[in-house]
Amino acid sequence: MKRKISLALFAVVLFYSCHTAQQLAAPVPAQTPSFVTWDKKMIDLGVVKKGEKRTTFFEFTNTSGSGVQIDIVDACDCTKVDFPRGVIAPGEKGKLDVVFNSAEKEAAETIGINVVFKQNDAAGNPRIEVVEYKFDIEK
Repeated sequence: MKRKISLALFAVVLFYSCHTAQQLAAPVPAQTPSFVTWDKKMIDLGVVKKGEKRTTFFEFTNTSGSGVQIDIVDACDCTKVDFPRGVIAPGEKGKLDVVFNSAEKEAAETIGINVVFKQNDAAGNPRIEVVEYKFDIEK
């Protein structure tokens, strides 16, 4: 059951990512306050030796005015992410702890981590945030 839900949400993420170009052409509505604010959305791990594991983290602040909760975090098989399971109150911080395993990597890459929240936006769409890290590989 959980696998079916995860696959369905992954399909939603793919669907929305495929329509990015169309959304860019549309007029931009007035800015609404950020749902969450990330301390950083991109981390450069630098040069990583093949087979090495690296740890890092992404921290965010709930700026929505109401509680938020992460539903699913999706990333490459090389990436393990631990995330808070409970509700994060307005003004409180949350943290994604990330472990990257370079064992199967052959070249430099940028890895995206999709964070799907349980709360929807005003139009009823899932709130999805993406953070990334990049690395160069040393064989």
